[in-house]
Amino acid sequence: MIPWELLDCATMPGERAEMNLWRRDDEFSIRLGNCEVMNSRLHGSEDALAEIACKRIGKRPNARVLIGGLGLGFTLAATLRHLVKDGEAVVAEIVPAVVKWNREILGHVAGEPLNDKRVTVYEGDVGRLMRTEKDAFDAILLDVDNGPDGLLREGNHGIYTPTGLQAIREALRSRGILGVWSVGPCREFTYRLRHSGFWVEEVPARIREGRGGRKHMLWIATRMNPRPPESEQRQEPRRPRKRRR
Repeated sequence: MIPWELLDCATMPGERAEMNLWRRDDEFSIRLGNCEVMNSRLHGSEDALAEIACKRIGKRPNARVLIGGLGLGFTLAATLRHLVKDGEAVVAEIVPAVVKWNREILGHVAGEPLNDKRVTVYEGDVGRLMRTEKDAFDAILLDVDNGPDGLLREGNHGIYTPTGLQAIREALRSRGILGVWSVGPCREFTYRLRHSGFWVEEVPARIREGRGGRKHMLWIATRMNPRPPESEQRQEPRRPRKRRR
């Protein structure tokens, strides 16, 4: 068997564990410490995340999509395949080395998505970007960490909290779509999305497209229109009770 070769190491903000890039023949792997977080042969669910979300926004003119986490570039590449020609894909990556790897080593794996003129790279925290951008995106795709449950980086926790979801909601345009990738289901997160003003679909997605085996979980959530205050909501008239004789 061909052994794995360590290509480069990087530090992640706020973490002690190193992020490492490995290669074995034509297979690439990004690992945080001893945990593999991305593999170039297992990206079916990342493709599905972008495809489903982009189909929901259709052919909106000048559509803007924010992608949290560049990784190996597959979510970005799938977004570009379904994004309108006058659209923009903003990819936020907190580890500068990951951007460098995609430009110098990994680009060919996903088809050189960073070379597309519709792409803007933001090297920083996607949570911070979402808090500063209001009514700015037609879709937000979050492939951050392992999802809302079982985080590898504690700093990502805030994205999935009610406060984080409120910031996401404000960053989305009317009827905007939030797509969230996770290694597995999380009932509490589904509940949190619904109570943060989203209509939610839970979509299991295969790790390898068209093959059996394990699945990851995707949340596809649509930003609902603001609800009126309870005092202004119409109350159904009560039916008069029948009097007993």
